Amino acid sequence: MRNHAIFGPGGNSESFYLAGHKSTVEAPAFLAALGLEAYEFEAGNGLAAGEKTLRAIGEEAKRYGVSLSLHTPYFISLSGVDPEKRLKSVGYIQRSLEAAEWLGATTIVIHSGSAAKISRGEAMALAKDTLYHTLEAVGDTTIHLGLETMGKINQLGTLDEMIELCRMDPHLYPVVDFGHMNARERGGFFPDADSYRRVFDRVAEGLGDDKARYMHCHFSKIEYTDAGEKRHLTFADEVYGPAFEPLCEALARESLFPTVICESAGTMAEDALLMQNAYHLATNLKNKQ
Repeated sequence: MRNHAIFGPGGNSESFYLAGHKSTVEAPAFLAALGLEAYEFEAGNGLAAGEKTLRAIGEEAKRYGVSLSLHTPYFISLSGVDPEKRLKSVGYIQRSLEAAEWLGATTIVIHSGSAAKISRGEAMALAKDTLYHTLEAVGDTTIHLGLETMGKINQLGTLDEMIELCRMDPHLYPVVDFGHMNARERGGFFPDADSYRRVFDRVAEGLGDDKARYMHCHFSKIEYTDAGEKRHLTFADEVYGPAFEPLCEALARESLFPTVICESAGTMAEDALLMQNAYHLATNLKNKQ
């Protein structure tokens, strides 16, 4: 097991393309040159890349020491009321796992779905049923099925809801999106390092120390309304937050070693590097004490 947190972008930043790169096959070399160690392949709008391309990305990631994950399509809905749509979601997850195998990815990230027109209890029951059929279909995969905390009030996806779903099976892992959690609470949810630490403590209490210490995470500053998440921002934003420095302090202080994927709007690689630098600074300060 690794002994440090790792950082990287979700998808390719604007600077990747401005540097003349055209294919995601080139992303691992680009990230390694920056000193980043993680990358999340984005298939939110559907999985367009084929086996040959995904295997090539995976080979480059191995060559440059970049850990890979994959974000599944946004149209997956574990809690959909239409049984046919939920069955299709099982198929989308299966195809995402196949793509993750070609990549050599360790985790796929899944959105849980809506709780807008039904009660949260009904949404949880439907999500559990969909996950039951998913787990039955995929068998004993070595890839983590990550369930993400969500940013809109009417979405299934509080931290406690994701922990409850993950208790169903060891293959299920929480994916904590700190920007989503902050937006869901309409700001101010992470004022200091202890507020971040408490999230890891809650996961450890519910799912065990390893699932907390090596958790897959997302981070970005996110604009919100009374309904929760509105849009992703960059680290240049000084209004919405949350701040990343206290998170990096908590990781260093508590010896937490997650994968942190930055989902800033267009500056995800640069902002991931800011996080990594803050983490290294906090780690060095801890070691000098």
